[in-house]
Amino acid sequence: PMQILTYLDGVVKVEETELKPRVGFLYPVLTHNISVLINATRERDSGQYMCTVNVVDDVTSTGKNVGVINLTVLVPPAAPACQLHGNAVVGANVTLSCSSKKGKPSPAYQWQRTAPTLQVFFPPAQDRVRGTLKLTNLSLDMSGVYVCVAENRAGSAECSVVLEV
Repeated sequence: PMQILTYLDGVVKVEETELKPRVGFLYPVLTHNISVLINATRERDSGQYMCTVNVVDDVTSTGKNVGVINLTVLVPPAAPACQLHGNAVVGANVTLSCSSKKGKPSPAYQWQRTAPTLQVFFPPAQDRVRGTLKLTNLSLDMSGVYVCVAENRAGSAECSVVLEV
């Protein structure tokens, strides 16, 4: 396992990793609270972090001196790409697609038609996981701006498609 911080005999040693300029103890070590602060978190900082406390000449602490925490760094969705698939002619079927290349957890997608004709869509026409919206038997009044919002717990982003039937 990679060591990030070591405190021994009053000296803090920081290992040469990409975390070095971004990590440190939250409180002075002598307070006995050795919480660690990570600045400017990145997705690859996710993982398992282990804290080991060794007390010199204390054999009773063996096996009880380890704490483990799992860190998951959430990532807001990147700006999604919206596309129109099919021929937008009266009576035809088209599919609108929306896809974001980044996001943790994976974003959910929501399509809606904007004003003046506000419209929200539901399954089976809309697939919130795949980001698709199927419009069937097109008519002239279905023309308009369709907006897709990609969303997860970390944030949201959107794109739009102009449908001209």
